[in-house]
Amino acid sequence: MEQVIARQRGTDFSSVAIRAFGYLFIGLFALCCLLPFLLVLGTSLTAEKSITLHGYNLWPKEFSTFAYKIVFENPAVIIGSYGVTLGITIVGTTVGLFIVAMTGYSLQRPDFPYRNRISFFIYFTTLFQGGVVPFYLIMTQWLHLKDSYMAVLLPGLMSPFLIIMMKSFVTSIPHAITESAKMDGAGDFKIFTKLILPMTTPALATIGLFIALGYWNEWYNAMLFLSPDMKYRPLQLFLYNVVTSADFIKNSSVSSNVQPRDMPLESMKMATAVVATGPVILFYPMVQKYFIKGITVGAVKG
Repeated sequence: MEQVIARQRGTDFSSVAIRAFGYLFIGLFALCCLLPFLLVLGTSLTAEKSITLHGYNLWPKEFSTFAYKIVFENPAVIIGSYGVTLGITIVGTTVGLFIVAMTGYSLQRPDFPYRNRISFFIYFTTLFQGGVVPFYLIMTQWLHLKDSYMAVLLPGLMSPFLIIMMKSFVTSIPHAITESAKMDGAGDFKIFTKLILPMTTPALATIGLFIALGYWNEWYNAMLFLSPDMKYRPLQLFLYNVVTSADFIKNSSVSSNVQPRDMPLESMKMATAVVATGPVILFYPMVQKYFIKGITVGAVKG
């Protein structure tokens, strides 16, 4: 009896030790992931002279909010840019998620004709692309989307990677569910909206996060198709222009031997990063559990 109790105590001690080591390892890993963001936040609140003398620090040695004052110098414009980016993200994510889910579901149904050929054409676009020039000509000459927010919205609606991921996830749902619903008189659209979509919540959350991040960080298509004459442009492009303009002003002042303005270029870069990533960090924890499950399932299915 004493041997059993001693063995149980040894097992309990081993279990506690392993769990403590696991928490310690995860805690250190989480701290390593958090440190870069804290460094960005601390640098954004540091005076430019202090950055020049001491480099980047987690805690500001000389506190300053001058970088944020420049970024928010015109509140109406940055609020408008936030509104444009938020609107494009919400509309694009909703529509894109529906299209990707419907495409992935259709391509995995055995009764869908030519599904393998269509799947090959979708996969083919991941290997070869037309290039920037044909893409620009199609958007401006054929679709006439110059200076239109649709030029930013349309390219992000569908992605071959996300369609393949959705198809892999939907494959795990037995086709017998679709057949039984058909026998009960349900149509294809009703089967998709009432049965398939509720069972694909992890995949929808994961793919939705990918699409939303793509729209939120979008600046390249906006730079190509939206001219500076537009009153409000997406947030990322607006912040990019703020930093490049500050860099240009600082370099121009130095080259012309004019007394340079105390432009906080480094802290401005960090401030724009904080302004751009803040809402995403707040949104990510809400879909984290679905995100991990969706990534895992999509990774193991062929």
